[in-house]
Formats: sequence, structure tokens, C-alpha cells
Amino acid sequence: MDEIVQQGELSRIRSAYEHRQACRWDRRYTIAEKGNVLRTEEVQRHMLDLIVSRFGSDLSGTRILEVGCGSGYWLRQLIQWGAPPANLFGVDLLADRIAAARELCPSAVHLDCADASRLRFSDGSFDVVLQLTVFTSVLDAGIKKAIAGDILRVLKPDGCVLWYDFFANNPSNPDVRGISKKEIQRLFPGCRVQLQRVTLAPPLGRLLGKISSGAYRAMSAMKVLCTHYLGIIEKSSASAH
Repeated sequence: MDEIVQQGELSRIRSAYEHRQACRWDRRYTIAEKGNVLRTEEVQRHMLDLIVSRFGSDLSGTRILEVGCGSGYWLRQLIQWGAPPANLFGVDLLADRIAAARELCPSAVHLDCADASRLRFSDGSFDVVLQLTVFTSVLDAGIKKAIAGDILRVLKPDGCVLWYDFFANNPSNPDVRGISKKEIQRLFPGCRVQLQRVTLAPPLGRLLGKISSGAYRAMSAMKVLCTHYLGIIEKSSASAH
């Protein structure tokens, strides 16, 4: 990978998140927004179902990495589901988010400010890698391919990726780009990709959240206006690096 291209894209991503923070866009994703709470509850429910179907109810021996862990929300959720903090690892490109994660997560959780395309872990280190809305923040195709390749490298031969990301472009945000099922399959060749549509289009979700939780859940269950994929990408021998 061209080092200049690599550093340029990483700098662009950092600047985009700094701009987002300066504009206080994150306010629309707080628990003060009922639509955001309903979205998170839906993702939690589906993700827990996937974890239990794959690993059962005992996560005590499961090693899990989250790329783009932010302030560690999902790592803390995994602890509530029974994962030992010492078996949890998180990396994020943004130093301030890792600092926040260290404040909020148990000290046994392993956290590192790092580039997800150059993970500092040995081959076959993890049973599960989580990625939630990381790939849509990366516009460079080469870097997306490098991140996917390194995720597969650090997964055990029978490991899997827990995927949550949007496939519909956001016309108001040029710093992100939706990722289709075909592109996911190209990024993870030889893997079994199992995805379902979830999450109402966020503007509609925020509106319905203010009006009626029931209406939000009914519209989300119809799937037609959902904008994200959630599911499992199973590693196979053909995808081993």
C-alpha cells in the first residue's frame, strides 16, 4: 500500500471526526434521542442473538477484538453479556476516544490507539472481531481491503466478524460511503457472509422515536426503510492468510 495514500486517508478520517465533534453532530446519537435508544436496543438484541447462536451463553473463553471501538460502548456491553474484560481488546484511530474508553472500561480491557489496517496482534489471535460503522468511514478502496485482510489474519481459522454498517449513502455527509453486500463479499473472499437489514434510516428513526416507540419498531420490522446490514462473516480455510 502506498504510504502517502495511507497517511492521507488516515489524516482525512481524523479531520472528518474532528469536524463532526466541532459541529456537535454526535448530539443526535445521544440517549437524549429516543430514536437512537431504540436503534441501539435493536442492534443489541440482534447482536446478542448472533453471539448466542454462535458461541452459546458462555463467553468466558472467547477472545474478542473491536476495531474502531470508540469510547468502548460495545466492549462494556460484551462484559454485561459475560465476556471477561481480560479477553476484550479494542483499537481506535482517534486518541481521544481511546482515552475515553480507558476512563470508562475496566482496567483489564486492552485498549490501543492504532490503525486497523496494521493490527499489532499475532495471526489467529481472536474468536471474534467486531466492526461497527468503520468501513463506511474509509473511502480509499486499498485501505478498506487492507483492514479486511488484517481482520481475517488475526481471526482464528473458525473465527467470525460481527458486522454492523450502513449500505445506503448519506447525501448530507460526503465523509462516509455506504458499503454494499457485493463489496463486503469482495473484501472477505472465501468467507460465508450472512447479513440482515436493520435500523431505520436515521432521520426517520429520530422522528418516529419522538412520536411512538411502537411505530418505530413496526416500521423497522418491515425492513423496507432500513439502511444497515448486521450479521456474521465466517472465516474459512479459503480466506486464511
